[in-house]
Amino acid sequence: MRRPELFTRGNLLRPCKGILLFGPPGTGKTLLAKALATEAGANFISITGSTLTSKWFGDAEKLTKALFSFASKLAPVIIFVDEVDSLLGARGGAFEHEATRRMRNEFMAAWDGLRSKDSQRILILGATNRPFDLDDAVIRRLPRRIYVDLPDAENRLKILKIFLTPENLETGFEFDKLAKETEGYSGSDLKNLCIAAAYRPVQELLQEENKDSVTNASPDLRPLSLDDFIQSKAKVSPSVAYDATTMNELRKWNEQYGEGGTRTKSPFGF
Repeated sequence: MRRPELFTRGNLLRPCKGILLFGPPGTGKTLLAKALATEAGANFISITGSTLTSKWFGDAEKLTKALFSFASKLAPVIIFVDEVDSLLGARGGAFEHEATRRMRNEFMAAWDGLRSKDSQRILILGATNRPFDLDDAVIRRLPRRIYVDLPDAENRLKILKIFLTPENLETGFEFDKLAKETEGYSGSDLKNLCIAAAYRPVQELLQEENKDSVTNASPDLRPLSLDDFIQSKAKVSPSVAYDATTMNELRKWNEQYGEGGTRTKSPFGF
């Protein structure tokens, strides 16, 4: 995106035209897409299934063609397809409508046009929680497949510090202990946990005011303690179980198709 002159020599060194971010929900795939556009100095177009669909027959193909035409004039640009599996899912389903199939074919044809024009700085960036529902032809057009997993203890610590640094915390707040206590929480879950913990001092103040029948004009909330977060865990649990079926399918798909996977597949059999 920023150094197109580096990709003008030879036949193998060509800019990537497709990237897939996949992983469990709440891990910040959309935020990563926006951060990538900012770092690359590129414009950002976000689309979903409703962006290109219409009740009028034939409009979906026209909207798809208009999208790529607009993107070519706006380049450098990143076209972000959120929940890409809903737009470019596997073809041939029992409930697939002809209009959806035609729109999908038009999208992939326009995408191939980008791949043949290396001078156009347009990147298709998809995000999904269900990469195994994607069409095989779409997977082929997304050569970079990056697994965005749940944060480990070190990354949870960084996320918690971002959320809690501006807050009123008790002296010597144990960030490390809280990070260890939140195993399996996504970035979104951690934010919800912090919000739930921040409500506890407010609830205590309101209970005291109701008990004394006095409303303080300038209330002074106590600092947040580690116990607030431990107690809030009973209300805010991880949104995805580590050993859930979907998580196992994501890990298996990453092993077969994702970057860093072993690429091991079971042999064909009868």
